[in-house]
Amino acid sequence: MKKNVPVLIDFDGVIKLGDQIAPDAKEFFDFIHTKRIPACILSNSTLRTSELMKNFLLEKGLQLDIPAFTAFDVTLDYVKKHHSKVKVYCRDYLLQHFEGMIDDQNPDVVVIGDIGDRWNYNTMNEIFNYVMNGAEIIAMHKNKFWQPEGKLILDAGAFISAIEFATGKNATVIGKPSPLYFKTALEEIGYSTNNEFIMIGDDLENDILAAQEIGGTGILILTGKTNSDDIKELKPDFVVRSLNEVIKILEQV
Repeated sequence: MKKNVPVLIDFDGVIKLGDQIAPDAKEFFDFIHTKRIPACILSNSTLRTSELMKNFLLEKGLQLDIPAFTAFDVTLDYVKKHHSKVKVYCRDYLLQHFEGMIDDQNPDVVVIGDIGDRWNYNTMNEIFNYVMNGAEIIAMHKNKFWQPEGKLILDAGAFISAIEFATGKNATVIGKPSPLYFKTALEEIGYSTNNEFIMIGDDLENDILAAQEIGGTGILILTGKTNSDDIKELKPDFVVRSLNEVIKILEQV
């Protein structure tokens, strides 16, 4: 591998497969450590912070020495830097991180993450009215769907798109495929999007195409939401079926 080419690694569908870690995850991270490859884990999850993510891995016997963060982490940091009055739609156990900023009456911005099966007409209409009254929209991510426990379900992106359509306002998207997220991840390990970099992910649009559009190399792994039949117009630079195959590619590029 070319010296000092940074590697960004998706979490769900790559490292975390369902409630387990990939069987070759330890070997992969041992390789990253031994070869001193600059790397960072980034997750589009709005269900956990990076601390919760690392705790999950630790419970599975995998201790990491590289940076890791989620779309929730980056959104929280962005909101604290730019806004003071917010209405947040996310899991209840994460609301504490916005303490002192919540405004249910006249928020400057509506922050949208994952609320699971709490999406309904009343929730959509509430968000619609906040935005029509002047609030901006911040989306922790805009995923179309995801695959918990092997079952495809709608993700927040579907509902955010409906709000955008109804209000005529576009959301500021923090997570992948936003260039902001890749920029944040690369800066975390001392690089920029002007550098050559590699993205390993299971999502054709949010991981692979998004990385390619800003000059990255995309390695699609078929252990998550994407299968080989889904690869049509969007062409990854590499397609693999395991992290062991990723190791072989990193040894050659």
